[in-house]
Amino acid sequence: MARSKATASKGRKGTGAAQKVGAKGNGKAKAGSYSAEDLLFFYKEMLEIRRLEERAGQMYGMGLIGGFCHLYIGQEAVVVGMQAAAIEGDTVVTSYRDHGHMIACGMDPKGVLAELTGRRTGYSKGKGGSMHMFSKERNFYGGHGIVGAQVPIGTGIAFAHRYRGDGHVCMAYLGDGAVNQGQVYESFNMAALWHLPVIYVIENNKYGMGTSVQRAAAGGDLFERGHAYGIPGEMVDGMDVLAVKAAADKALAHARGGAGPYILEMATYRYRGHSMSDPAKYRSREEVQKVREERDPIEHLKERILAEKLASEDDLKEIDKKVRAQVKEAAEFAQDSPEPDPSELYTDVLKEDVAAA
Repeated sequence: MARSKATASKGRKGTGAAQKVGAKGNGKAKAGSYSAEDLLFFYKEMLEIRRLEERAGQMYGMGLIGGFCHLYIGQEAVVVGMQAAAIEGDTVVTSYRDHGHMIACGMDPKGVLAELTGRRTGYSKGKGGSMHMFSKERNFYGGHGIVGAQVPIGTGIAFAHRYRGDGHVCMAYLGDGAVNQGQVYESFNMAALWHLPVIYVIENNKYGMGTSVQRAAAGGDLFERGHAYGIPGEMVDGMDVLAVKAAADKALAHARGGAGPYILEMATYRYRGHSMSDPAKYRSREEVQKVREERDPIEHLKERILAEKLASEDDLKEIDKKVRAQVKEAAEFAQDSPEPDPSELYTDVLKEDVAAA
């Protein structure tokens, strides 16, 4: 039996082992179903994403990060819960709101912030920035800037898993703003026809850019969009990491067992604007504050840990202290790293050989 991600090598780095603890498939996992180590692992993972994104926002404001920058603050439970259910070799592809996914996949915060600041020590040598980072070693096939583009890519990766018979699953993350793209439904059709091992994770944070999902998507729940193709799915509380983990266990077992694709719609929320350049005037401060106070995923888990007496307030403060120090070190590493040499403009560029044609 695979070890818990929480118990393997003090965390996610270098393991990828599936977490086999806790309730499965009911979407209502209880804190008591998990060990203290498991819950503290989830807590630290979400906190690391939150603190890194907060630092990225600060660095953007200081002019250290240019271009686009889409923060994941508020949505941490989705990717942490999903990746906790994955095993070594499972793959991930997502949209431009991708920093949290990188951290959950085990990518180094130093490399992430170095890429955000355009340094040669970044994951794409400083040439990709916020929306274009990849890690073959961590099976992370990128954030993608074109809305919905990652869905057919993820479907293709799932096809590769099935073709090779390697027993792995691709998790393709997309936002509610992408669900009306035609390529999404072409992907659903192909995945259903060929029983591909892919989980489509719809991160429904209520707003596609500045437009409410109620104004942009007709019909009922977004996970139901797969019903026309015979793809099962369900709505999940994306602000509860344990509910996400339970749903992920069920969906991954379905896909890994050869039953084909599955859709998980995560009801989540982003606290910041669509990107750092978005003033978010399309919603009230009261709305955002209400979610922060009542549904914050990190505070929600913290309350469970304290209620179960699995850790003290001081223990959790110490975790936060260590996470802040780690993110601070990563930020300093990024700022101290050199920019790419101008010659890098001519590397990793594919072009057609006109003469040969």
